[in-house]
Amino acid sequence: MSLKDPILKEAKNKMDKTVKHLEDEYKKLRTGRPSPAMFEEIMVDYYGTPTPINQTATLTVGEDRTVVITPWDKSLCAKIEKAINAANLGMMASTDGNVVRVKFPNPTVEDRKKWVKHAKELAEEFKIALRNIRREDMKIVKEKQKNGEIPEDDARKLEDEIQKILKEHEGKIDEVFHKKEKEIMDS
Repeated sequence: MSLKDPILKEAKNKMDKTVKHLEDEYKKLRTGRPSPAMFEEIMVDYYGTPTPINQTATLTVGEDRTVVITPWDKSLCAKIEKAINAANLGMMASTDGNVVRVKFPNPTVEDRKKWVKHAKELAEEFKIALRNIRREDMKIVKEKQKNGEIPEDDARKLEDEIQKILKEHEGKIDEVFHKKEKEIMDS
């Protein structure tokens, strides 16, 4: 069996997307380093429409563990400051009327352990998602075999290949987690 089989191809694609989604979630996860990605989901009232901050301003990582947010419309400074402070990220935003600065405090060992624990929980959730994909695809194989569309030997081979794809992607999730854990503990 090869990945040319549509069932295997679909299983691999769905599992690839799941791993990519975890990587995207980890970008938003707080570590000791300042990251503009942390602000992507914070909304600010932009002329009556809730809009993500990164669609209303330029976010840059400045010196001394600070993210500098430069709104395209200076009247948004106060709104952005208020939205960040209300988001309860564990840091305070301040504005001078032109830019908003968010200073990242130095994390304690306890903070780092808490972030690693959260990252591990996320990794486990995504492994469960991978297993659910496997279960759905195994069900499709069994249905096709039951309906006589594929012989029993081929069905067994497909199931083995789906299991191999799952193990490969669980390994990728472990790699992504260990990379994030190292980033958190070393920052």
